[in-house]
Amino acid sequence: MSDVRVKVGILGASGYTGAELVRILAHHEASDITLLTADRRAGRPFGEVFPHLAHIKLPTMISIAEADWSTVDLIFCALPHGTTQEVIAGLPDHVKVVDLSADFRLFDPETYKEWYGAEHAAQDLQKEVVYGLTELHREKIKKARVVANPGCYPTPVQLALTPLLEGKLVHAEDIIIDAKSGVTGAGRSPKEMTLYAEVTEGIHAYGTGGHRHAPEIEQGLAWACGSDVVVNFSPHLMPMSRGILESIYVKMTDGTTAEDIQAALEKRFADEPFVRVLPFGVTPQTRHVRGSNYVLMGVVKDRVPGRVIIVAVEDNLVKGASGQAVQNMNVMLDLPETMGLEIEPLFP
Repeated sequence: MSDVRVKVGILGASGYTGAELVRILAHHEASDITLLTADRRAGRPFGEVFPHLAHIKLPTMISIAEADWSTVDLIFCALPHGTTQEVIAGLPDHVKVVDLSADFRLFDPETYKEWYGAEHAAQDLQKEVVYGLTELHREKIKKARVVANPGCYPTPVQLALTPLLEGKLVHAEDIIIDAKSGVTGAGRSPKEMTLYAEVTEGIHAYGTGGHRHAPEIEQGLAWACGSDVVVNFSPHLMPMSRGILESIYVKMTDGTTAEDIQAALEKRFADEPFVRVLPFGVTPQTRHVRGSNYVLMGVVKDRVPGRVIIVAVEDNLVKGASGQAVQNMNVMLDLPETMGLEIEPLFP
């Protein structure tokens, strides 16, 4: 594999996901970063914006208008939602894309319009996009030119519930997802709700009853069970920089036990490098995945008869964004899937 070199570009490199991509790709033995864009910081060295990465030799950041697409084989698109569709639609065919925005995650144009308030600007391109939850769509990702990287909240819940819905071990209705995220999930742009004084020493719900990740979750779970799914999804902001924890409450089908749920998840993910099912009754913590591409999940028997609780955690900036994006790149380019991603969690 040492002879394979991939020229990589990162659009929107000055955000948190852009920084994580650079951090991960610095350990990726088959990639060279040849293009970095950041319109507001065009002309500035990357290490000036992110001093912790200043030791890495990188091109100066430029505006997208200055980009030379002949210098890249694949781009990671970490642009704000709503700006990505036209950029990707205008790329030459030789450039593969992993899009970290929400612009291509919803496959029904009407659903996209309902939740994002505008017509989808690249509906023809949307038809060829593959949803990039690697463990569930690996074979399609191998053949894709454009991959829509999943949202951070939808990743753990789809991994946990897809095998159970496919196996008809849980009911598709009455699914409750109580989710908690670190502040980096809101991005790097200054916002009142992410100010230190607004976040520290407290916890609050947001997007209650109408968060934009709900239809993405429902879309993925509908693919799993073959019928429409409606979930009760409530996200909360935690006073921590990174991490997501989801407590998922489901009703088991007749004859199914919590031990059956445990066995099904263990079987499904036994050979997956980045998904780990903990021993029955043990629940994971966000600190156990910090800085890594892992998803940990644990199964607990609920005191309510017929119900089970699954707790799943990930780092929202890695498996929830940039790590999974690199994982998808590896699959798209027939590289070892774990390349650049075998980074142990940082603890404490």
